[in-house]
Amino acid sequence: MRTALVIGTGLIGTSAALALTARGVTVHLADHDPGQARTAAALGAGTDEAPDGPVDLAIVAAPPAYVADVLADAMRRGVARGYLDVASVKGGPRRELQALGLDLTGYIGTHPMSGREKSGPLAASADLFEGRPWVLTPTRDTDTEVLNLALELVSHCRAVPVVMDADAHDRAVALVSHMPHLVSSMVAARLEHAEEAAVRLCGQGIRDVTRIAASDPRMWIDILSANPGPVADLLSDVAADLEEAVRSLRALQSADQDERREGVAGIEDVLRRGNAGQVRVPGKHGAAPRAYEAVVVLIDDQPGQLARIFADAGLAGVNIEDVRIEHATGQQAGLVQLLVEPKAVPVLTAALRERGWSVRQ
Repeated sequence: MRTALVIGTGLIGTSAALALTARGVTVHLADHDPGQARTAAALGAGTDEAPDGPVDLAIVAAPPAYVADVLADAMRRGVARGYLDVASVKGGPRRELQALGLDLTGYIGTHPMSGREKSGPLAASADLFEGRPWVLTPTRDTDTEVLNLALELVSHCRAVPVVMDADAHDRAVALVSHMPHLVSSMVAARLEHAEEAAVRLCGQGIRDVTRIAASDPRMWIDILSANPGPVADLLSDVAADLEEAVRSLRALQSADQDERREGVAGIEDVLRRGNAGQVRVPGKHGAAPRAYEAVVVLIDDQPGQLARIFADAGLAGVNIEDVRIEHATGQQAGLVQLLVEPKAVPVLTAALRERGWSVRQ
């Protein structure tokens, strides 16, 4: 691939353009908002000047509701040898293109499984997709050259290609992305009018659950409007679990011992099923999940503290597998959880204490 046209210079489109430009591909940028394309160009994502002729690959990074129209326009104008989109829903756009009578041999639907709570070109990064799955949904009619161009794009973005059927993809993202986002928003909505004293008690658990609720509602309306059926089916299942949990909790208030036992059994069932589902979430680098232990260290909220503690862990020969930070309420301090292999816990604990760190048991 020598040339590309990115249509839609938001977070995903600009990030892909930055990655391609860094690999020496000449990237042209287009957007319904010319100012946004100019911003992406100023960031080094390419040029907002139109190409002189057809490019090798056109990448449509428009919201799902507009993907088919943008693709159809680009195909009719013959702007590229191959076409793909990066929308989070795949079945609908393909069916819309088929209904328009377009030749889809030169098109492949794709979806990079990466993003941020922020949107727009200023939130973009060339390494946004690095190590992340990038779903490709070819059909028997997909031209081999177009599939190869899509694989080259994925390679340039240092993502991991995953081939799926389009409708299977839509059911999968409803489960792992779209439904969880709505549930996160529902939990976060409980905080809107909560008493300030209650909100001040928020810890890492509520931060983890509500983090994705910070995303742009307009973007999510577009996404959910393109995949409503599978998401509604999953929410119906969640609603059934919620009803059972409510019934069980009410039973725990009863003076009747049999009802209380039933309540305990109901709550235990949903918690155990939650355990069983959570362990299926892929671990580091997409491998099977592994059990790590936490070394908890109290640090001051000052520049360079994290860098020091990471350096000290390195000097001890310990690899930090993951890290979590819980900020203290009303204090310029926090607890850092360094997740490491169980056998490394005593080594790291001793080394950090020797270097003056306050390690919590």
